[in-house]
Amino acid sequence: MNAPKTMSLKELQELIQKMYSTKDEQRGIDGTFMWLMEEVGELAAALREGTPEELAREFADVLAWLATIANVANIDLEQAVIEKYGNGCPGCGEMVCNCRIEEKP
Repeated sequence: MNAPKTMSLKELQELIQKMYSTKDEQRGIDGTFMWLMEEVGELAAALREGTPEELAREFADVLAWLATIANVANIDLEQAVIEKYGNGCPGCGEMVCNCRIEEKP
């Protein structure tokens, strides 16, 4: 099977659902969250000392596990992103954030 050249968040969630849904449902939200946190730790290590290739793989892993937990929680990740960020920064409402650097937008 050839990998697609582009993939939307919805397509990623569908791909993850197809490949892993049986295991993910058995693991549940708590177990899946723990795997996500492990991948975030691996991403942190790669940010400090990984090669660009390792870093790219860890970003992909974190995104895949985020899609996994969204599937288990029955959340449409693409729709959630559109609703929260589609009209600009959730803090200031601008497309180019004007929030102070100390603020979490």
